[in-house]
Amino acid sequence: MDYSIVPKFLRQTVAYNGSEAPGTIIVDTTNKFIYLVEGEGRALRYGIGVRGSRPSRQSANAPIGPRRRKCSHAAPTCRDSSRAASIIHSARALYLGSSLYRIHGSNEPWTIGTNVSSGCVRMRNEDVTDLYGRVKIGTKVIVI
Repeated sequence: MDYSIVPKFLRQTVAYNGSEAPGTIIVDTTNKFIYLVEGEGRALRYGIGVRGSRPSRQSANAPIGPRRRKCSHAAPTCRDSSRAASIIHSARALYLGSSLYRIHGSNEPWTIGTNVSSGCVRMRNEDVTDLYGRVKIGTKVIVI
């Protein structure tokens, strides 16, 4: 198994020409990226692992909160269906609205950029830690 991450999924600053306000999180499930809009035509882009479909209807486009956690283990809604018995150790978790769905870290960085999870959004632990430090409860999240 190749345990490396594809370079395009590493955290980087990219051009952004959308209309969302700085501080907004955009989850692009198709292309496997999260964008944190910074303003002045820029966004911070992170690679993610998620199935090609959106999280549940109740959590899509919900703000962060009311919970954020520094240490987390994946709940049944976030387990990789091919490894249902495993626990994904996460450095941080940002819950979407009041649902169990969340943006969380993974100790399996080679899964970033792939179809994994059952609704939750996986990031490298160092990336979710970075994002966690930049956002707060109430941050607008848009899932496309």
